[in-house]
Amino acid sequence: MSDIIKNDFSAILSIIENARERAYQAVNRELIDMYWEVGKYISEKVISESWGKSVVKEFSEFVQSNYIGIKGFSPQNIWRMKQFYETYKDNEKLSTLLREISWSNNLEIMSRCDTNEKREFYLLLSAKNRYSFRELERQIDTMLYETTMISSVKNDLFIQRNPNLAVLRDSYTLEFLELPESHKEKELRKAIVQNLKNFILEFGKDFAFVGEEYKVQVGNDDFFIDLLFYNRVLSCLVAIELKVGKFKPEHLGQLEFYLEALDRDVKQDNENPSIGLILCSDKNDAVVEYALSRSISPALIANYKLHLPDKAILENKLRELTELADEETLKLLSEDENKS
Repeated sequence: MSDIIKNDFSAILSIIENARERAYQAVNRELIDMYWEVGKYISEKVISESWGKSVVKEFSEFVQSNYIGIKGFSPQNIWRMKQFYETYKDNEKLSTLLREISWSNNLEIMSRCDTNEKREFYLLLSAKNRYSFRELERQIDTMLYETTMISSVKNDLFIQRNPNLAVLRDSYTLEFLELPESHKEKELRKAIVQNLKNFILEFGKDFAFVGEEYKVQVGNDDFFIDLLFYNRVLSCLVAIELKVGKFKPEHLGQLEFYLEALDRDVKQDNENPSIGLILCSDKNDAVVEYALSRSISPALIANYKLHLPDKAILENKLRELTELADEETLKLLSEDENKS
């Protein structure tokens, strides 16, 4: 088979896959609309006619007897439809988003997220990345919302300088690597490469792997970047340096050197400047702030954990940082008023 014919066949496969995806999305929207309408009906009946568990059970049996083999209309699921409608009925924005993801993903978000902000975060994430149920479940287990919000507060100044850094976070959970607490950088790098699917899921599906120990040559000397990725949305290379141990300021100088080498010798003319991340097992936030304050390079410092985060600790940390950020905002506003 010639390469031309293979390319033609691949183009046809793309047409088929795109059509199947559109068909699936259309069917899914109709299903979610149906559950929404049933939930609305049940909700109104509970209020106006005091429908209870016995009536809903009869309704479930009636539906299943009239539509042999129909799934999704157990009494438990009907009550979920009612909760689904009542959770989102007053939020037009979210009620539109929820039609873009599966019913199982909707139930996972509804049952595990206690605020509209958190629900919106996972609804958007799930729709954008087309997460399976297991993928979404892991993101919630690793408390991606809380870690992302913490990163936003901590890195706000540096992200303002370079908005592209918003794709990077302050902390990552790599429990899937199954590494012991005592490990070497080489072992960390190899484990990441062997678990690329999960690693990219943790970082974001817009990342594509380029290579490990990626060689850049400056003069007659060879240097090796631990991991090199490409971000399809930002159209730029992303260099990741791994450090087992606490972040040190000299690590940033090394990364900045790599970013300069990438931009001069590897980056294509149509691509944006490279960005970088130092991923270390520990860091002192004050040291990080000092190191980054005078740096003009698009780089951030993050730490990685080899176990799932403690929910209570992470929620308290987010609350404290948010309160500090609010206080700083009020302080700045007060200073501006005094000046005027």
